[in-house]
Amino acid sequence: MQAQADNRETVMQKIVTNLWYDTQAEEAAEFYCSLFSDSKIIDVQYYSEAGPRESSLAMVVDFELNGQRFTAINGGGEYHYTHAMSLLVNCDSQEEVDRLWEALLADGGQEIECGWLNDKYGVPWQIWPVEANELFKGDPAAVTRATKAMFGMKKLDVQAMRDAYNAD
Repeated sequence: MQAQADNRETVMQKIVTNLWYDTQAEEAAEFYCSLFSDSKIIDVQYYSEAGPRESSLAMVVDFELNGQRFTAINGGGEYHYTHAMSLLVNCDSQEEVDRLWEALLADGGQEIECGWLNDKYGVPWQIWPVEANELFKGDPAAVTRATKAMFGMKKLDVQAMRDAYNAD
């Protein structure tokens, strides 16, 4: 039984999202792990004395968010994220939307629109209430009303979208 548990730990996720930072990879991974259940830092590898950066700086940080694997790398340079690629979080409630929205915006994040934001590290996120998926199905006029309501929002308010959907 123990051998099976150890074997599962070594199975690598086939596709892993890699997030690039200048020097904040370890800090960012710890922050993200604090926001989601079933999250942990798996491994931290530091630059060696032979590396291009100081040896006290994490080079690669492997971590899991809600059981999904990510890698953060302190690659340096002036690279910036775009919304062409982002992290989508499916939220089970408005309370979860509100909690994550506030946490990810804290200390310098930026609201975008329609549930999108950049966190303080510049990483793009979409904080999405799963109930909203139902508001984009069915009667075309109702879908149009819900969609118009969403386009007027930064943080999504599923009740306001539902009210728009149900309006006559």
